[in-house]
Amino acid sequence: MAKSAIATAAAWIIAGWLVPGQPPVFAAIAALLVVQPSLNQSLAKAIERSVGVIAGVVIASTLGIVFGDETWVVVTAIVIALLLAWALKMTAGTANQIAISAILVLALATTSPSYAFDRILETLIGAVIGVIVNLALVPPVVVAPAAIAVNDLGAELAASLDRLGDALQQEQTNASLEELLLTARLMKPMRDAAETAIADGAESLTLNPRAGRHRADLTTVQELLDRYGPIVTQVIGMTRAYYDHYDRAIAEDASVKAISEQLHRAAHDVRLGLAKARNADGVSDLASPIPALTAPLAIVAPSEHWILVGSLLEDLRRIHDALAGRS
Repeated sequence: MAKSAIATAAAWIIAGWLVPGQPPVFAAIAALLVVQPSLNQSLAKAIERSVGVIAGVVIASTLGIVFGDETWVVVTAIVIALLLAWALKMTAGTANQIAISAILVLALATTSPSYAFDRILETLIGAVIGVIVNLALVPPVVVAPAAIAVNDLGAELAASLDRLGDALQQEQTNASLEELLLTARLMKPMRDAAETAIADGAESLTLNPRAGRHRADLTTVQELLDRYGPIVTQVIGMTRAYYDHYDRAIAEDASVKAISEQLHRAAHDVRLGLAKARNADGVSDLASPIPALTAPLAIVAPSEHWILVGSLLEDLRRIHDALAGRS
């Protein structure tokens, strides 16, 4: 808010001094729109705004000089502006800017070559001021929200592994099975939110002079998500398989008990990975500071629940490979 206010006020004052005559409306609007959360977005908006204004001013001035400022001229200018943007495959923001600029020029009822040039110059001044203000006043870095989102996902993933491990050794009701599956599926939106947060963090570092000290942190967060993201899919699949093939005798199956132990080991390793990513903070709080899921589980004795056991073993193997850093 502060940067937008400063940029708009500065654009009004500076453009009014450099381009006397009409109030510097175009400069103020350009500066206001150009100030964005990141420098990369700010630069893109500056280009978008400038291109849109130039095209809109040229269209409106040409029609105004030839036909005057009748109502049908305004409508025609809007249609031409939108058709031009569509033909050139411009962004929606640029298309809207062309139409808005054309409307403003004709609404002010001043169409001449000198007026068109002044408005274009005024817009460029406002856009440049917006970029400078966004650069000078501490561009925001949003890496911390990405780290929090991935940490929350990892914590929930470990909890889901533990919940499934416990469930395999206990008799379940229909309600508890439903709750187990629904809770596991809630990790999907958490994973999506983490991906969005990382994308926002990367966007905030683009062209940012403070990016150097934060880029390594974002890389670490991305690596965690790359490791844990596929495990989310495996855990949901394992939970669904348990839901589909559940019967009361499963809890007594020796193979299922062994898989349950492996799930608890996987949960430990997920928490261990999170602690190491936080520069070892919290490692001492774990029961063991070394990985627990050290080798894939091999089942020798046949199981009467072989369909469920086979499905769980395959997903467990993939979890082991992911935690070990193998694709």
